[in-house]
Amino acid sequence: MTTMTDASVREFKMPDVGEGLTEAEILKWYVRPGDTVTDGQVVCEVETAKAAVELPIPYDGVVRELRFPEGTTVDVGTSIITVAVAGGAAPAEAPAAPAQEAPRPEPEAKPQTRTPVLVGYGVAVSSTKRRPRRGAETPARKPSPAQQGVQAELNGHGSAPAPTTAAAPATERPLAKPPVRKLAKDLGVDLATVTASGPDGVITREDVHAAVSLTATPATTATSAPAPTAVPAPAPVATYDGTRETRIPVKGVRRATAAAMVGSAFTAPHVTEFVTVDVTRTMKLVEELKGSDKYGMQGLRVNPLLLIAKALLVAIKRNPDVNASWDEANQEIVLKHYVNLGIAAATPRGLIVPNIKDAHEKTLPQLAASLSELVSTAREGKTSPAAMQGGTVTMTNVGVFGVDTGTPILNPGESAILAIGAIKLQPWVHKGKVKPRQVTTLALSFDHRLVDGELGSKVLADVAAILEEPKRLITWG
Repeated sequence: MTTMTDASVREFKMPDVGEGLTEAEILKWYVRPGDTVTDGQVVCEVETAKAAVELPIPYDGVVRELRFPEGTTVDVGTSIITVAVAGGAAPAEAPAAPAQEAPRPEPEAKPQTRTPVLVGYGVAVSSTKRRPRRGAETPARKPSPAQQGVQAELNGHGSAPAPTTAAAPATERPLAKPPVRKLAKDLGVDLATVTASGPDGVITREDVHAAVSLTATPATTATSAPAPTAVPAPAPVATYDGTRETRIPVKGVRRATAAAMVGSAFTAPHVTEFVTVDVTRTMKLVEELKGSDKYGMQGLRVNPLLLIAKALLVAIKRNPDVNASWDEANQEIVLKHYVNLGIAAATPRGLIVPNIKDAHEKTLPQLAASLSELVSTAREGKTSPAAMQGGTVTMTNVGVFGVDTGTPILNPGESAILAIGAIKLQPWVHKGKVKPRQVTTLALSFDHRLVDGELGSKVLADVAAILEEPKRLITWG
C-alpha cells in the first residue's frame, strides 16, 4: 500500500477577499482535521475590514491541519489550512499534529476564557508563551491601604481568611493582562492568591471574580457578630458582580467604520438641510403597488424606502453636480456620470453601506428587486466587499427606529447622504384646511467644498416635491 507523501499535501492560504486588504480574522471553522472536503466547499468564515466572507476550498481531499484557531487575525498569503489531496483518504503514516498542538477550537474545555461580544464570537485566546520576569528575588507586591480596606469589607470587617487555592510562587510575578491587574486592584484581590485557568497560567477576569466570591462567602454566612448599624452600605466596587461592564474589541467592520467616520467628519465640511414633507400620497401609492401587477411590481417588495430612493435618483438626474467626489491629492472635483446608490444597513457586525450599482439606469421594478436583494444579503451577513465599494450617494433610514431625522455623516468619497425620518400622522394644512396627514422630515448632508447651499437645497426640494406627487415616478421610471 502506497503511503501519502508530503507532495500530496496542499496548503490553502488566506486570500485577498477585497481590494488591497492585508489581513482577515477567522470567525468560524466549518471543518476539522480528518474531515473530507470537496472542491468549492466552504471551510471557514472570515471577517475583513469590510465584511464577513465565506472561503471555499479549491480542491478535494482530507483536512490535515487547521493552522489557526477561531478569533485569530491572519495576514493575507498565510497558510490557514492543509489538505491531503491524494486518494481522498487520510494519510496512513502521516498523522496530524498532536492534540495539544492542534489549533482546533475547544469551546468545551475553557468556555470561561472567551469574552462575549455582539456578534456571538469571542476574543482570540492567545497561545503565546510568556517568559518569566527577571529578578527572582523580587517579593510579591503588598496591597495598598485602600485595597486592604476593600478586602476587609469583603471579609466582613475581619481578617482575611486563609487562601483555599494554590498561591503563585513568591519568586514569580503572577501572569495577567493589564486590564485584569486593574480589576484585581479595584477589588482588592492579591493575584498571588488566585488560581489561574487561562493558557500558560495566565489569570483571567473570571479567575479574579471567582476569588472575590470565595473571600466574600464568610461575610454572607457568618451570624455570630452582627454588623454595626452605623456602618454605611458597601461601595459599589465591593459588590461587583461581573456584569457592570462589557469590553468589546473594536476590529473588523466596526474598526473600519469608526476610522472612516472620523476621517469623513474631520475632513469634509458638512452642511445639513431639512425639509418636512406631506407623504400621504406616497403612502397611498405604496399600498396601491403592493401585490399589483399593473406596473410590473407583482411579487416585489414595495415600501416607502423604495419610492424615496427613486425620488432621490430623479433629483440627482435633474442636479447631476451633486453626484461627485473631492480629489484632495489633485485638487479636483470628480463628477460621476453614474449613480451607485448606497443604503446604510445596521448589522450585528456594525454599520455597513452596500450600494446598488448603476441605480440610475434601473426602472422602479428593477430598483425594487435590487433593494430587496441588498437588504436580505446584509441581514444574513453575506455582503461582499465589492458590494460596499464605489458608492456615490447614500441613504439612511433612521425612521425605522421612530426617530424624526438626524444629521448623517457622509460616507467617505461621497458628496451627499439623505436621512429619512419616521413617517407619522400629524396635523397638516391641506387645501386650506387642517387635516391629519402622513408627514416625514428629510435631512440632506453634503460636502460644502463641492455642493453649495443652492445645489443642496435644489436636490432636497426636488425629492420633497416628488414625494408629494409620487405617481410621476411611474412614468419617469
